[in-house]
Amino acid sequence: MSEADVESLALAYYEAIDAGDYERLEGLLAPAFRHVRGDRTIEGRGAFVRFMREGRPRTDTSHEVDAVYAVESDEEVAVRGRLFHADGSVWFGFVDVFHVEDGRLARLTTYTNNRVS
Repeated sequence: MSEADVESLALAYYEAIDAGDYERLEGLLAPAFRHVRGDRTIEGRGAFVRFMREGRPRTDTSHEVDAVYAVESDEEVAVRGRLFHADGSVWFGFVDVFHVEDGRLARLTTYTNNRVS
């Protein structure tokens, strides 16, 4: 995949989540998708999509991407942004590092910062 394709794949991830389009989200993820974040690790595409649909503490949020950093290998991309509550206030800042395999998101590591405005 090209750098632009990898970036587009990562941005489509946020669009699908913000729209509540879990079918589209599932299509972006590899079957063995793995999400690592500070409070948990979620193994498998089905488990992740279920968590996003049913287990998240808030679903009325939106992502604002501030920057996208592609790695020369075209297999990784990092995204820096902020997650907003429905009222427009910032919940936290994040950096997501995606690893792409065979045209799908295979791994995601999320880092958060609660002191972002």
